[in-house]
Amino acid sequence: MYDDFEDDSIFSAEQILENRGRVAIFIDGSNLFYAALQLGIEIDYTKLLYRLTEGSRLLRAFFYTGVDRTNEKQQGFLLWMRRNGYRVIAKDLVQLPDGSKKANLDVEIAVDLMALVGSYDTAIIVSGDGDLAYAADSVSYRGARIEVVSLRSMTSDSLINVADRYIDLDQIKEDIQKAPKASMVYNNYSNVGMVEHNKP
Repeated sequence: MYDDFEDDSIFSAEQILENRGRVAIFIDGSNLFYAALQLGIEIDYTKLLYRLTEGSRLLRAFFYTGVDRTNEKQQGFLLWMRRNGYRVIAKDLVQLPDGSKKANLDVEIAVDLMALVGSYDTAIIVSGDGDLAYAADSVSYRGARIEVVSLRSMTSDSLINVADRYIDLDQIKEDIQKAPKASMVYNNYSNVGMVEHNKP
């Protein structure tokens, strides 16, 4: 009985995009990383920005992530992000008793959502974290539209329930993934060259 409501929308996709106005994007980097792992893809962040904006006027795209200051590859990635349209909000990773490292940026995302309300018309939250539902709901009561983009299996119902529009990453993965690397033949030749070069 209720299955009929799943894809039932009052507005067409074109009408939704027309009403978006100024868009602000809030990306939970850790959440997106694990979603990409689940999907078996590597995110192309230029394509992601293009796909999320969908021709709307972008106010700002925030990328929230925990950082390991000793990880040069990560530092290089974050530098690239800063130079290619993202405002990076980074927080040092904290080691947990079980040995894993984590940085929780829910508060930072919630604060920025609230602080910028009035500057944007649509907030696009790229996260499935239910802890953001209260802030998202508060922002919607102040006149902003809320779009949530995440992997359905990793998304809290409470966050989907406060959204005006929900997009499953699984449905847009072809639009946002990196193109496959160079062919295996090229990789094999380059590896052979390196091995021979390093021989004594």
